Amino acid sequence: MSGSVIIVGTRRFGDDRGWFSETYSVARMPKLGILDTFVQDNHSFSKAAGTVRGIHFQSPPHAQAKLVRCPRGRIMDYAVDLRRGSPTYGQHVGAELSAANGDQLYVPAGFGHAFITLEPDTEVIYKVSDIYAPDCDGGILWSDPALGIAWDLPPEGPSLSAKDQILPTLAAFESPFDYDGEPMTLIRA
Repeated sequence: MSGSVIIVGTRRFGDDRGWFSETYSVARMPKLGILDTFVQDNHSFSKAAGTVRGIHFQSPPHAQAKLVRCPRGRIMDYAVDLRRGSPTYGQHVGAELSAANGDQLYVPAGFGHAFITLEPDTEVIYKVSDIYAPDCDGGILWSDPALGIAWDLPPEGPSLSAKDQILPTLAAFESPFDYDGEPMTLIRA
C-alpha cells in the first residue's frame, strides 16, 4: 500500500489522421511508482452529467488499486484516504480526467474512489489490481460533509445508485485498512 495518488499523463502522437496513445505499459508503471499487477478492466457509461459513482473500495483480502481514465466525456475523479491512523485520513485529492486531456488517476489500495461526470454520455475505464469480491465491497457516503468534497453538481442534483445513497458516513465507518507510514500525496507523473 502507498500514500501516493498519481496523475499519469499520457503522451499522444498525432498526425493528420488523429493520434495514438499508449495508456498502459508494464515497463513504465514501476518507474512512476505503480507496482500493482492489474487483473481486470472495468468500463462504465453514465448518461447524465452529474452522475456520482462512489465512494467505493474493496477491503482486504481483495483490496484494489485502480488506474482510472476517461476516454469519452469528462469527470472529476477523487481518491479518499481510508487508512486508519493516517495523518491524512478522511482527506481527498482529485483530478479532472477527460477524453481531451488523456490523463489517468492511480488510486492505491486503502483509498476510496469516486467520480462525478461533468458531461453527458461519459465513459470511464479503469484497471483494478484484484478481482471483484462482493463480500469485500464497501463504501462511504459521497455527500458526507466530513470529507469536504466540493462536488460540481447540476441544479437538479446528482444521479445516484440506490446503493450509493445509503452508504455509511466516515464517522460510522470502521476502516479495514492500515496506515503504511506514507501520508497521502498527489503526484503528477
